[in-house]
Amino acid sequence: MKDYFIVALIGYVFGCLQFSYILGKLLRNVDIRNLGHGNAGASNTVISLGWKYGVLVALLDISKAVVSVMLIKALYKDVADPSLFNFYLYLNGLFVILGHNHPFFMNFRGGKGTASLIGMLMAVNIPLAVLGILTIIIVTLITDYIALGTIVLVLIVVAATAYLKLGLGAITVSMIIAALAIYNHLPNIKRIIRKEEKGLRQTIKKKQN
Repeated sequence: MKDYFIVALIGYVFGCLQFSYILGKLLRNVDIRNLGHGNAGASNTVISLGWKYGVLVALLDISKAVVSVMLIKALYKDVADPSLFNFYLYLNGLFVILGHNHPFFMNFRGGKGTASLIGMLMAVNIPLAVLGILTIIIVTLITDYIALGTIVLVLIVVAATAYLKLGLGAITVSMIIAALAIYNHLPNIKRIIRKEEKGLRQTIKKKQN
């Protein structure tokens, strides 16, 4: 039980490194949560501040998850049970996402964790990460909506985790991550249905003008 707590705590602390909020304050003197869709994350940074800021935030959010999961890999490299080891990695990734989405110093109001999930996948399994990145890129380009790309991504992660036989614990955590992502993107889905959601191409074109 102590190890579960350590793994989760490390993930949450890394997740609380809220780069969209920090950079928004430092570089533009704005609270990113007061712009766009009202959350602190890479996609809202693209919408609110432009794609250059959004890409930087995404890379930083990916990096914090990579570092966190790699730290767990180093700390628990001697764990003999592969399923337990994979569970630790997924649990840490989950709490990076929770820290990103609900940072304590921002009244637990953060982002949606997509970039952190990609970072987690990069540290856990490179082929799975490549599949995830290609999925979100392709679906986003086809539909023009990052939210739809994210939803397909998390469903792919659940299916791939089961296919790779990473263990029941990892599969369960992947399902929790998917449920959280879908829930967090329900407002986006409602806006898409009402044709009120800004598409990626519209956002990029607007910021370039």
